[in-house]
Amino acid sequence: MSGHDVICLGEALVDFLPDRRGQKVRDVATWKPCLGGAPANVTVGVSRLGGKSALVGVTGDDEFGWFLQQGLANEGVDTAFLRHTSEGKTGLAFLSLTATGERSFTFYRTRAAETFLDERDTKAAAKAISRTKILHVGTNSLLQPKARAAVKAAVKRSYAAGHITSSDPNLRLHLWPDPSVLRRLLDELVANLAVLKLSDEEIHFVTGTKDVDEALLRLERRGVVLAVVTCGANGAAFRFRGETRRVAAPKVKVVDTTGAGDGFTSGLLTGLSALAGTRHALEKLAIDDVTRVAKFGCVVGARAVTKLGAVAGLPRRSQVSVPW
Repeated sequence: MSGHDVICLGEALVDFLPDRRGQKVRDVATWKPCLGGAPANVTVGVSRLGGKSALVGVTGDDEFGWFLQQGLANEGVDTAFLRHTSEGKTGLAFLSLTATGERSFTFYRTRAAETFLDERDTKAAAKAISRTKILHVGTNSLLQPKARAAVKAAVKRSYAAGHITSSDPNLRLHLWPDPSVLRRLLDELVANLAVLKLSDEEIHFVTGTKDVDEALLRLERRGVVLAVVTCGANGAAFRFRGETRRVAAPKVKVVDTTGAGDGFTSGLLTGLSALAGTRHALEKLAIDDVTRVAKFGCVVGARAVTKLGAVAGLPRRSQVSVPW
């Protein structure tokens, strides 16, 4: 039995979507619960594109947690490593959208279940992680020391074993009482990451510069094999094997920008898992191949913003032209 293409380690949340754009949270009359949480979104994106994905994480032992388990399973995501706990409640996010589709969140994550991720979860999934092509991690579930320690150790083991290790921090600085803890965590993770995806709004916090080219160069100097910065409607830039390239994003009608980055990441990782099953193979790829995969990421990210919610617009393999 073959392993997974991508295993994501991190949170799943329930996103409550408004019935229409141009409202504040207080004005929304009807909400629709949907799958959410960046790592969970990526697993859905990979699965829809034909990859084999799994989520390692924690939800509450409550109706919202079982809603997430069922929803992910229905999308073809392996949920065998999704633990339900009575220690906390499943995190909720209520979204409001401007008339142009820009979103804001109101979170309910007090004693949130995803923060109880720990060594039990990475140990339970250890065999699967040892056989996956890509281990991808987020940071928003890592508020507790046990969670940080478990994820850092899993990433370090995977990197040492020659796997492709990846992260999209998807920074939510307001969640961290002391953001310097997050900064130290990222510094430690970067040392064992083959792929790092940031948005242009996040590069200053992680690299100390707001300049995209300089940020990519700094990440390369720290050992990241493929560093990527997404720039919204302006596409993405990446640095690989000593060269920086830019790829454009397709022009689309934006309904909701939620999940654009997760869509990009799912396209990128699906492509990398198809072309390179190990870090050594990734390092040997031609830059033109990586460029095609990055362009594909932009296509998937653009599709994600054409529908309401983080996962509704994620395309299936039959709906996109796969460049590998």
